[in-house]
Amino acid sequence: MRLRNSRAAILAGVVLSLATTAAATADGALRVCADPNNLPFSNSAEAGFENKLATLVAAHFSEKVSYTWWAQRRGFIRNTLKADKCDVVMGVPAGYDLVETTKPYYRSTYVFVTRQDRQLDLSSLIDPRLHHLAIGVHLIGDDGNNPPPAQALGDQGIVDNVRGYSIYGDYRKPNPPARLIEAVESGDIDVAAAWGPLAGYFAQHSLVPLTVTPIRDTERFAPQQFQFAIAMGVRKGDHALRDRLDAFIDERRSEVNALLRSYGVPLVDMPVTASGGGQ
Repeated sequence: MRLRNSRAAILAGVVLSLATTAAATADGALRVCADPNNLPFSNSAEAGFENKLATLVAAHFSEKVSYTWWAQRRGFIRNTLKADKCDVVMGVPAGYDLVETTKPYYRSTYVFVTRQDRQLDLSSLIDPRLHHLAIGVHLIGDDGNNPPPAQALGDQGIVDNVRGYSIYGDYRKPNPPARLIEAVESGDIDVAAAWGPLAGYFAQHSLVPLTVTPIRDTERFAPQQFQFAIAMGVRKGDHALRDRLDAFIDERRSEVNALLRSYGVPLVDMPVTASGGGQ
């Protein structure tokens, strides 16, 4: 999932409206825009959890899934959802301003990934060992667009021992963002700071046992955020479709949570509103 500023790494990673009434196409298809090479979120083999979620949604509405494939880089929303080539983005940060978002269907966090055999027991962003360990982070572009862990490390003067791995990577190879987690696996770096769904999935599939730990002690780096709620996105103004998707999320939340857990997604409780509901 990739967005501007601290949200940029999520839509990348990370981080497109249904068809019927104001939603369904003539052939009753759920038209999804997705990246064909971006596990654990989506790929052309439909092996990502957003692919599986799309299948759940389509079945719920007695529709089939059709895809428009486009790399999740600059212009993704413009060339897909806004171009009316598809109707729903299966994963965007809640409140993403380029689309109309549903209620969140999960919330996750940035994590540290280490080799189990190193027994680093690392979780705090202010751990003094971070000044000396080889740390890997995803990079989006200029400093203003890099993920929260990269910015927080820089705020502490932790720079020389930090290695950047492009979130976009070499698109000719499968799942470019996975290179960061592979660097921990191979021992090229001691620890990776990564978006939880991506880290959890590739750690789960690593040949070397890896430890995934939510990053804590982030308060001093406000307004940087390290946890994000993820929703589905439809075209602005498509309230009918948004409401149908909201109903799906309410009715099938336990199945969605089980799907996410099966992919190793670290789930964080939703904040509770004054009325008692999750945001």
